[in-house]
Amino acid sequence: MTPSNPQPAGHGALIANLIAQLAFGLLSMTICLPSMQEWGTLLDSSQAAVQLTFSGYVVAYGVLQLVYGPVSDRLGRKKVLLFGLAVAGAGSVLAALAPDLPTLVAARVLQGAGSAAGMVVGRAMVQDLFVGPERTRVMAYVGMAMGFCPPLATVVGGQLHVYFGWRANFVLIACLALVLFVAAWRGLPDHQRSTTVQPHWLRAMLSSYARLARESAFILYVVILSMTTATFYAFLAGAPIVLGSFGVGPGGVGLYLMFGPLAYILGNFLTSHLVHRVGERSMMRTGQTFTLGGIGLMLALALAGLNTPLAFALPMMLIGLGNGFLIPPALAGTVGLVPTLAGSAAAVAGLMQQLLGAMGGFAVGLFSHENALNLGWLMFSLALCGTVAQVLLHRRASSTA
Repeated sequence: MTPSNPQPAGHGALIANLIAQLAFGLLSMTICLPSMQEWGTLLDSSQAAVQLTFSGYVVAYGVLQLVYGPVSDRLGRKKVLLFGLAVAGAGSVLAALAPDLPTLVAARVLQGAGSAAGMVVGRAMVQDLFVGPERTRVMAYVGMAMGFCPPLATVVGGQLHVYFGWRANFVLIACLALVLFVAAWRGLPDHQRSTTVQPHWLRAMLSSYARLARESAFILYVVILSMTTATFYAFLAGAPIVLGSFGVGPGGVGLYLMFGPLAYILGNFLTSHLVHRVGERSMMRTGQTFTLGGIGLMLALALAGLNTPLAFALPMMLIGLGNGFLIPPALAGTVGLVPTLAGSAAAVAGLMQQLLGAMGGFAVGLFSHENALNLGWLMFSLALCGTVAQVLLHRRASSTA
């Protein structure tokens, strides 16, 4: 599908709507992170079992994108988005009422399954409505806004936990799902179906994914995004445990988590202004350099015995800045290689990001975290895999230029 209206009238409000839909899943994912410190005690479960509330959400969030993408190519973006928001709202209500951990895990899975629609439809609509460097610019705006999500959600979630109890977080998310449902229904354009879609939805889905699998550049872009996401999710899942070992409770976790995401916002802002001048490949190279450097600094401080909350959190500024340089051009490259399959491409990228992110989040529970060392080595290993994929991508681009 080619963009029929690259810069529609009132596109500022449209971009804001799209950003909100994209950000909803990350808000839902992270708002309860401070509460996870205490769920084991409150719900009489182990910390490893509590981690399933995070991993279960992330897996459902990724797997359902694989379905929503091609279905949105066939039936329309808005219909899929409205369905997903309704499911996410129902999952949030169930979570708020959950009497035990198994019910909470099931509710989080339902939440993730519904929230996935916003991510895949939002990315596909950016491809539908914007072209060229403007698409990368919009992706950078998306990244800037989504960078606010983890610190905002964890600060709000921690305070709600302290003053109203952990269930209040899910009540807030249920209300937000309702607001976004109305915003999507009234404010987003209807999507025109592609005439190239196969008549049977299953055959269309398989055909779309087979076509994308033949694009080696697409696969490398997806690996880069997935390993970057896995690195960040490992941090999100592990940071409350590490900070807890330093004496930081639910009310303070968000204050330390904000260092990386705020730097990520700055990185996206700089990318939106620099990408036209330096090019997407240079931005991606710089991003990986900053990311590895930040993780290396985290490890160096931990090895030097500086086991404090600030020594753990401050290196995330370099990591966040690097991700802000890296992710917008990688996202734009993913959905832009085969424009007629933007929904399917966004779905595959989203699925792999969440599956690898779930792996990173779950792996955190396999190690002890008296300091930042084990978490740092895990993050470094994941980021290094993304770096290898980026080197291969750029070598391929140079050889075909």
